[in-house]
Amino acid sequence: MSNTVRIGVVGCGSVMQHAYSRQINLLKQRDLVETVVACDIKEERKALVTGPEYGYQRFTTDFEEVVTAADVDLVLVTTSMREHGMVARAALEAGKHVLVEKPMASTLEEAAALVELARTSKGFLIPAPHVLLSPTYQKMWRHLHNGDIGTPYLARAFYGWSGPNWGKWFYQPGGGSMFDLGVYNIVSLTGFLGPARRVSGLIGTAIQQRVVEGELMEVQTDDNVHLCIEFAHNCYAVVTTGFTIQRYRTPAIEIYGSKGTIQMLGDDWDPDGYELWQNDVGAWKVFPESDPNWPWTDGINHLVHCIRNGVRPLHDPAHAYHVIEIIEKARLVGKTGMAQTIESSFSPPNLSGEKTEDAAHLQHDPTN
Repeated sequence: MSNTVRIGVVGCGSVMQHAYSRQINLLKQRDLVETVVACDIKEERKALVTGPEYGYQRFTTDFEEVVTAADVDLVLVTTSMREHGMVARAALEAGKHVLVEKPMASTLEEAAALVELARTSKGFLIPAPHVLLSPTYQKMWRHLHNGDIGTPYLARAFYGWSGPNWGKWFYQPGGGSMFDLGVYNIVSLTGFLGPARRVSGLIGTAIQQRVVEGELMEVQTDDNVHLCIEFAHNCYAVVTTGFTIQRYRTPAIEIYGSKGTIQMLGDDWDPDGYELWQNDVGAWKVFPESDPNWPWTDGINHLVHCIRNGVRPLHDPAHAYHVIEIIEKARLVGKTGMAQTIESSFSPPNLSGEKTEDAAHLQHDPTN
């Protein structure tokens, strides 16, 4: 068992302040982590992140000072999307453990370099999103892989909203609704159904101009998506996502099989239980959310556990690469109107609950 995990963070905006910091502070209360150095391009954030609420010992505007710091074990990357790959790569090259927010890179080339580096780096690489860690997701996975709905034939996934009025990078190359929103659904579906074979669909920009940070700007990437994914054995799924959705009341995930249906309520990053229909039962079974406080930032807890216990994380960088390829090929569909073949693959997760010699799946002991 290693000592306290020393954390450095790159990017001190809302994701770090209002999401990851909650989990980090809980870990600090149990003396599992120490907050060492924080980096942000905005010097005015220094007083905040070095104050008592966050407690970082140092502040810098140069991310290199974080990734090369001798007293940092884990680098948390919560910058804007376009910087994710660059910072994560530098941290891995320095031998650090890395948790990088989604997507782990904004190009396939960057993502491929990270996957290759993660194979030889001393540090673990955990790419967000962390949907596979949720108890509800894992219970549904076990139903599916136990054959409780038979052979999966069709699936649907849904997540969207009207879009941010801050952060121009959301609407510029390297951003977009699929990288920001659809990525959750794509990770969920591929985790359930395995690697994708082909993508098609309708991918485009519905709102050509938006007011962001008080200024009118041109939208240069996708904001309106019906993405169709082909899996093995002619199983098909559709992901509906975009910065074009005001409100919705629909399950996050629906999977239709030969003997039944299973669907996740709420959002896949914030589940609200699930429902199961089996033909031989002839009624819906409703399973309330077993962990209403499960955080979508649970990856930080998982990574700290893995570091301290020397076990391999559930997250597979090859899975994250596969998801990025799906998104990039979907953008080609939007430009060409032609279906695109997915060339990459990954080893699907094992969420059976059975512990293996080098794997930590659902059971990351909060006391370790």
